[in-house]
Amino acid sequence: MLHCTRIHAALIAAAIAAVTPSGHAQNTTDWLANTYGTLAAHVGNTARSMWVSPEGVIYTSSMWDEYEGGVAVYQNGKSLGSIGAHGEFQGSAITGNATSIFAALQYSTSYGSGAVGRYNRATKARDLFIQVSAANNQPRVDVITGLATAGSLLYASDFYGNRVRVFTTNGVWQRDINVMSPGALALDRAGNVWVAQKSEGAIVEFSPTGALLNTIRMPEGSKPSALYFDAPSGQLMVGDEGPDMNIKRYTLSPTPTLFRTFGIRGGYLDTTKGTKGQVGAQRFTRIAGIGKDAAGNLYVLNNPWGGSWDLGRDGGTDIQMYDRTTALQWTLQSLNFEGVAAPDPATDGALFYSGTNIYSGTAGGTFVANTVDPFAYPSDPRININDTQRDEHFGQLAAVGANRILVASGQNPAIFYFFHFNATNGYIAIPDGSIPGPAFQTSLRVSHGFCLDSKGGVWAGLDKTGAIYHYPLAGFDTSGKPTWGPGVPTRIPASVEPLTRIVYLPDSDTMILAQGVVGSTDWTSIGTRIEVYHGWSAGNTTVPNPVIELPSSGAKAIDAAGNYLFVSYWFSGISGPARPDIDAFSLTTGKLAATLVNTHPATVDASSAMDSMYGVRAYLRSTGEYVVTKNNVKGNSITVYRWTP
Repeated sequence: MLHCTRIHAALIAAAIAAVTPSGHAQNTTDWLANTYGTLAAHVGNTARSMWVSPEGVIYTSSMWDEYEGGVAVYQNGKSLGSIGAHGEFQGSAITGNATSIFAALQYSTSYGSGAVGRYNRATKARDLFIQVSAANNQPRVDVITGLATAGSLLYASDFYGNRVRVFTTNGVWQRDINVMSPGALALDRAGNVWVAQKSEGAIVEFSPTGALLNTIRMPEGSKPSALYFDAPSGQLMVGDEGPDMNIKRYTLSPTPTLFRTFGIRGGYLDTTKGTKGQVGAQRFTRIAGIGKDAAGNLYVLNNPWGGSWDLGRDGGTDIQMYDRTTALQWTLQSLNFEGVAAPDPATDGALFYSGTNIYSGTAGGTFVANTVDPFAYPSDPRININDTQRDEHFGQLAAVGANRILVASGQNPAIFYFFHFNATNGYIAIPDGSIPGPAFQTSLRVSHGFCLDSKGGVWAGLDKTGAIYHYPLAGFDTSGKPTWGPGVPTRIPASVEPLTRIVYLPDSDTMILAQGVVGSTDWTSIGTRIEVYHGWSAGNTTVPNPVIELPSSGAKAIDAAGNYLFVSYWFSGISGPARPDIDAFSLTTGKLAATLVNTHPATVDASSAMDSMYGVRAYLRSTGEYVVTKNNVKGNSITVYRWTP
């Protein structure tokens, strides 16, 4: 098990100090998982490609950013705004020159897919549309997988056409170069084009007229995911998405030869210089872009492993800038879109576990670890391209003795995935199964609420059973893997039908059941009635006391800790405005005890309404402080409320 003693002492000390309560009753507001907390400054969601101008302006492309355009613009570690609409781009490829940006476009009913848009860097307006591929009917599929410019020419990888297409930068077709499954592109100073074939672990070189010149066969297991030609050195830089997780530099004359590497071999999975899963300087995850500016600074775009809304399988944004001495200068990170992280009981809330990442600290926090190992666990549902749950960035966590259990789920899930940890695997979450799934011997979806309680017990309202099933934790084997006993059903009280949420607090034997919207077919929404049962496991499954009547409809997510229930809303009333604040209700009286509001609007955005079923997590620290985390969609972050009643 990943025990507290394995975590760097300085990190824990700093994180615990940062969350010490201020001594007054009013809540405070903070954020995690984004370098910046405001909407104007926030780092964009899920960047999957990058181009860097000579003056150090960074352009990244994403399939979706809830609040601004899909091409984000940065310089000197700060946002300069964005280009286009938030759903305009595919995110798969971007390049530029002195006047323009070229980016792969997302599927549209007006122009299909496989197209590239040209945008004026000064005005940010699109001034040219180029249809590159005949594959124009594939929504949310990467058709254009590489872009590069040189002089008056634009090169584009047409993945399904098995060709690199050459246009003028004004969109006039010149020629095609036939190459199987082309990916990232780079152009050297002789005008030769280098084409990554990621699945083949190779890079091929063609002359300006399309003649094959050289083939680089990378080490076994390598996956070239990003290319950059470094003109001052005359070397080709290759981002390797394979197990090495580093950047390889090739000299090109007289023949391509591996010269040196940049980055710790094994990246974030290395165990010789850190804990497995630990991110940081030169501990790269999935390298998606490489660039340099005229001063020689190096920019590396990582796309951390794990599911997200973008294509269902891609992680967050992680841009790292290194100076000429290879020292890390700053990072720009957006590690969350639809997701939330649970405070870790084993560290008294100093760490936070999302479905894929671990965070600590305040004011954006520290990206501690990525918990996905795609090589050891290729069947991990968090990297399953065919997963129907859209993403698994929502984390629930239980710490039982020296063991942790993580549950990862999507925005409005019917399936919940279980993971455990151990010392050998460090921060990596080891897949165990799912509910519904083999681990729990059921094939029914969870449509009436789910809870992983603090003792590791599992509670699930299974579809079409009329019952709440309790799977008691049976224990852990020597590797830290948990097992559960058979599900024990209890009839759902008729007074709370249709049941939609379950929260169980084992320390006080308190069950909290939320009713859905009566007469509605939307099983994801909460109505206005929430029942609290004290002594549930002792036998009181029929007499709620108190019954909490919410003041308005629109509740979407709940969690509880200590003596309080925390309720987050999608909207106010039937069709009212978004309601971003969180209500805290007493589990003793049922009365509203406090409303957690944004106390730092100048530095923290907390304006997003709740649109996910399990987007709130609550924890009571040993100090008496409640820590409540909330999914913040617009800011690509996690809002953190701290409150001492």
